[in-house]
Amino acid sequence: MLHRIEGIVIKTRDYGETNKIVTVYTKENGKITAMARGAKKAASRLSAITQLFSYGSFLIQKGSGMGTIQQGELLESYRFLREDFEATAYASYIVEIMDRLTEEERPSDGIYHLLLQALHAISEKYDPEAIALFVEWKMLQVAGIYPMMTKCTNCGASEGEFAFSFQQIGLLCHRCFEVDPYIIRLTPTQLKLIRLFMEVPIEQVGKLEIKKETKQFIKKIVRTIYDEQTGLRLKSRKFLDQIDRTPDWFSQTKASPSKEEKPDSP
Repeated sequence: MLHRIEGIVIKTRDYGETNKIVTVYTKENGKITAMARGAKKAASRLSAITQLFSYGSFLIQKGSGMGTIQQGELLESYRFLREDFEATAYASYIVEIMDRLTEEERPSDGIYHLLLQALHAISEKYDPEAIALFVEWKMLQVAGIYPMMTKCTNCGASEGEFAFSFQQIGLLCHRCFEVDPYIIRLTPTQLKLIRLFMEVPIEQVGKLEIKKETKQFIKKIVRTIYDEQTGLRLKSRKFLDQIDRTPDWFSQTKASPSKEEKPDSP
């Protein structure tokens, strides 16, 4: 049976000398995996449509096992995501999160549009680090984690000084700091930004100018939540952690590009 579906390639792996196994996050069916025969050949009609980050319309033949991609129409190649080193690194992280936190054939309009908007924002040269942070906070709910960021998790207070508690997975007000000895105190600006990442449209996040140290602080919180609550170990995250330990790494790389240092595809 043939199915016409629209989606974004979030993962590829070689199969044999000429074939690829391609994972596509689709609007109609959620995440699906299909064989693309001959796609590794440069002259193949499936070569472009099966590249990582490609957004297109796929004609897939489905049987009892893995489907096969018969045809594809490229709607957006997102070449910038593959050609710019920083864009590649953050886009790879985003699609790996999507892949690891979603199940096969469980469609979600929210996840599909989040993925599409995130890749589009990075391709439009919005801050890729901020876009990745936005996705990380949004995908916590997909992982079954719902941080309480509107009020104190202990007493319910919505005003006062606040800190984040990994024990409570949410806020504690200054009256309840003793509940968790390992709280991380938040300035009003830091709390406002975290709430922003959780609530506002992605376009507003991409246009913000956020200090590097502020992004690092917020990133530490959300990634610690992932580490403690999900146990995910992502190859692309490991690469970004290495970059975080090397100031101006991306600018140095753009000045002297090295093929050997490109991140692994998820």
